[in-house]
Amino acid sequence: MGISFYIITVSDRGFKGEREDKTGRVLMDFIKKLGYSISGYTVVPDEKEAIKSAIIEGADKLKSDVVLTAGGTGLSPRDVTPDITKKLVEYEIPGIPEAMRHYGLKKTVRAVLSRGIAGVRKSSIIINLPGSPGGARESLEAIIDALPHAVEKLRGSEEECGST
Repeated sequence: MGISFYIITVSDRGFKGEREDKTGRVLMDFIKKLGYSISGYTVVPDEKEAIKSAIIEGADKLKSDVVLTAGGTGLSPRDVTPDITKKLVEYEIPGIPEAMRHYGLKKTVRAVLSRGIAGVRKSSIIINLPGSPGGARESLEAIIDALPHAVEKLRGSEEECGST
């Protein structure tokens, strides 16, 4: 099944060119190795309007199946990615961030500090990942196997969700 991903790195320093965006690169490499496509990629500052515009670009304009944000999910005053995402999604998918935090907790207790959420906007799944390369990849590893079925359901599949 072909799934398209739009990747948004949320980082003031990355946006200014003061730091290389290793997280975006790690996510793109991981997604491509699985045979999925990248519909777009951008780096935006930790600014509400920039994050909002990037999510709308990936979901509404490009109609990406999955829009991943990386960064801005912590506790600092500029970490606003989940707050913006909540305003943009029609409904949340709580199991996705629960699974990511549970998986991350096996590596570091700091995983419980992530405020990332996941939800649906039109026909796109929006998922907030941590900003570190390792945290973002591990979080995506935790839920990647569930995404094909989720995308199929959003596309209108009537396949049963339960196991046989």
